[in-house]
Amino acid sequence: MRAPFRLDGKRALVTGGASGIGEATSRALTAAGATVIIGDVDLTRAERLAMELRGSSVLMLDVGDEAAVKSAVDAIDRLDILVNNAGIGLVGGIEETEAADFERLFRVNVVGLFLVTKAAMQKLLAAKGCIVNIGSVAGLVGVKRRFAYCATKGAVVAMTRQLAGDYAGQVRVNCVCPGTVDTPFVEGYLEKFHKHEKDKVRAELHQRQPVGRMGRPEEIADLVLYLCSDEAGFVTGSIMTIDGGWTAA
Repeated sequence: MRAPFRLDGKRALVTGGASGIGEATSRALTAAGATVIIGDVDLTRAERLAMELRGSSVLMLDVGDEAAVKSAVDAIDRLDILVNNAGIGLVGGIEETEAADFERLFRVNVVGLFLVTKAAMQKLLAAKGCIVNIGSVAGLVGVKRRFAYCATKGAVVAMTRQLAGDYAGQVRVNCVCPGTVDTPFVEGYLEKFHKHEKDKVRAELHQRQPVGRMGRPEEIADLVLYLCSDEAGFVTGSIMTIDGGWTAA
């Protein structure tokens, strides 16, 4: 019997693949036998990661720049897996949110997913490949003072379902919706908004999940790995929570 969840011979593009959930996903897919293209705007970090991952390569990828995305993805000769992970956040309710910041979040989190997916679709169709979009519980429930972020992640969920319907039987499309995950993204939030009370707020973030802790990037990456594998061949259009019980409570 062959080992489960293997990706031998597969080529994957992970956007935002150099840190946090993206880094963990790049590592997990490589360990499963895939050749990973680390797409990121942080070339230094991406190149450092690529030195650790056998067969990997780096792609400078600003997902919000249409011309740059098309040029970068066109240069990839074949593609089996696309993980749309690149994303940014914003703290603030509707009255605190400036129009420019709202548009910036949509440019990266929504338009970026659209541009990369559109550019990659013919390659994915040729491979009968798969797409995994990284959403959030913020796309499923309201999160206080995350107006723009919730709006963008709700769009990611909707786009996932629509693509799965359009391409059923040709390309599988699924969405992973994590709760709060202990990543550099969270550390950046703590540094910016709670510099003098990091330990207190970090503890509150742990307790936001009913299980009493934040998720680990590797746990999210393992779910992505499953969705990319042949074992998930009957899974498409699914919106999978991995949130320590947040949305169940």
